[in-house]
Amino acid sequence: MALLAIEDFSVSYGKAEAVRSVSVEVEKGRIATVIGPNGAGKTSLLNAAIGLLPASGRVIYDGEDISRLDVEQRVEMGFCLVPERRELFGEMSVEDNLRLGAYSHRRAHAQNKRSLDEIYDRFPRLMERRRQAAGTLSGGERQMLALGRALMARPKLLMLDEPSLGLAPLITREILATLPSLCENGVSILLVEQNARAALETADFGYVMETGDIVRSGPADALIHDPMLITTYLGGHG
Repeated sequence: MALLAIEDFSVSYGKAEAVRSVSVEVEKGRIATVIGPNGAGKTSLLNAAIGLLPASGRVIYDGEDISRLDVEQRVEMGFCLVPERRELFGEMSVEDNLRLGAYSHRRAHAQNKRSLDEIYDRFPRLMERRRQAAGTLSGGERQMLALGRALMARPKLLMLDEPSLGLAPLITREILATLPSLCENGVSILLVEQNARAALETADFGYVMETGDIVRSGPADALIHDPMLITTYLGGHG
């Protein structure tokens, strides 16, 4: 069953249409990825799905049409976005950034402490740097912090926008390798990623987006052997 179904979705900037009648699903406990070149409309799709941009079409989340809900209401339902720019508070400590992730949920202190311990277990480097200002972290550590902050809200659905942006390949693999274990803990993931090979190696299902349209979709292990994708996105070898 789909936890998230984006149906017949269109997003426009004035007269320019960034996303055209796109439909995407994320099954419970699975990773779906949307790959494609810069300017394909991938980020617009995520921003509209979370409610940051107006869109036509429907967003069905956990069986409920949430198209008319605002961003805060969607987040309270366990629907989270880790944006491309990560949007950390650079002068605040790593731990204070993490605690902000649970702010809107007003949970008991013991629950937040348990969530914090789980983040530190998952990302030991954040534990080591918990008193450091977030602005002093490396690119990979900042991505870990952005992901950890989102997980503090205990999301059911996590949307990740270009988590590999600006990261070395080794760090990208380290970040993406954490995602399947999140699914084992009940989190479903929609991954938008320009690194097509890494995304398809991580995901269960894939969508290929070009100039606002979904041009291919299917199981990730089939797409990674698709001759057109190998030529266009996967470096010419399968």
